[in-house]
Amino acid sequence: MAIEKDILFERSVPLRHEVDVFIAGGGPSGVAAALAARQLGAEVFLAEGQSCFGGMGTAGLVPIFCQFSDDINFLAGGAGQKIFDRCRDTGAFGPDYKSDRKYRHDSNPIYAEGLKRVYDELMAESGAKFIFQSRLVAVQAEAGLVDCVICHAKSGFFAVKAKVYIDCTGDGDLATWAGAEFEKGDEDGQLQSGTLCSLWAGIDWNKVRAAEQYDRWPSGQRSKIDQAIQDGVFTTYDRSIPGIWPTGHGLGGGNLGHAFGVDGIDEQTVTEALLTGRKKASEYLRYYKQYNTGFEDMELAATGALLGIRETRRITGDYTLTVEDYKNRANFADEIGRYNYSIDIHPSTAGPIKKVSTSFHDISCREGESYGIPYRILTPSGLDNVLVAGRCVSTDRYVNGSIRVMPGCFITGQAAGAAAAITADKQTTTRAIDIKELQQKLKAMGAFLPNS
Repeated sequence: MAIEKDILFERSVPLRHEVDVFIAGGGPSGVAAALAARQLGAEVFLAEGQSCFGGMGTAGLVPIFCQFSDDINFLAGGAGQKIFDRCRDTGAFGPDYKSDRKYRHDSNPIYAEGLKRVYDELMAESGAKFIFQSRLVAVQAEAGLVDCVICHAKSGFFAVKAKVYIDCTGDGDLATWAGAEFEKGDEDGQLQSGTLCSLWAGIDWNKVRAAEQYDRWPSGQRSKIDQAIQDGVFTTYDRSIPGIWPTGHGLGGGNLGHAFGVDGIDEQTVTEALLTGRKKASEYLRYYKQYNTGFEDMELAATGALLGIRETRRITGDYTLTVEDYKNRANFADEIGRYNYSIDIHPSTAGPIKKVSTSFHDISCREGESYGIPYRILTPSGLDNVLVAGRCVSTDRYVNGSIRVMPGCFITGQAAGAAAAITADKQTTTRAIDIKELQQKLKAMGAFLPNS
């Protein structure tokens, strides 16, 4: 039986860094924030808990980027464009990249090792200070201002002081521990299922294509899932297998199945989901080898070091972006970017139900359409020197299903980094900066801001 009691824990820790901008987390939003802040001359320190930048696209083995453009405009301009171009030039998009694609609805397969190097190079070139295997563990704040944060690495605890703090943890840890309010899940508190992504070898992609089991999206790989369920291949009823994308010659990145009942801020459920996910990989191996052409010699190369988590906290900001804003393709005076990915909500429970996102098909953005992203969703209510970016920005659950993907994180991360640099330079608060100045600097970086 678990022991439940409190223990007083106090100690002095060394102050190792005093900077303009501290960034918690080096996923796509954290990298974009660091690149933008450094471009404006801010001194930056970033702490990343994993052994690489990129989060789900690298350590988590998520096999594809969602769209960067609306088929006319490149929406993730600036940091996103730098990352896109470097991926294109170095082969990090995998063997199926074609330069004539605009990459809105087409999949963008990710060669994870290549993407790691892209992030490494861009961050090193930026001059930002950073450290891996260093995790945010505490925040000291009073009256809406963060005084310092505490991190932990192999060498022990250490403190960081900054003028502005950016929460790119995905879970809103920094903002929450500083006192921000948040929402989580649906009206009943249920969360979207997670996925343990995977890497597979021995795939004959020519045979797969000839059998029409992979084109723009690998939907053909789902054609025999019902038969496999009837045959008892899977221990959990789950018809959703987005599929396996070609990430190398003979290699494929798998986004397969769901981890139900997982809460990304509850380490016990994450532990159980990782155990279950690794066990389920053998079921998908059997399914692909027995039911799909071109996968007969497939073998499992790796499962992700991170469990794919689609939602946890949504920090309450000065504005909450809603599904009505999405439907109306809203414009905002304080716009810091625009995006257009569909509302993608995965089921919370197992069973014979359709993926929830299908109900939003009719309102999905079409060619040239996008919705505005206001600066106010990056400013947590009640905090004056904290910004949020990435998955935990202030939205309702539906828009979160759109903006949470990597190009969306590049957009909000870049804006947070630029805003933090301006705030630090002006020695003011995150709300007191001139929005027009922020927009001008973002546009100079390449951000898509047609209304400013």
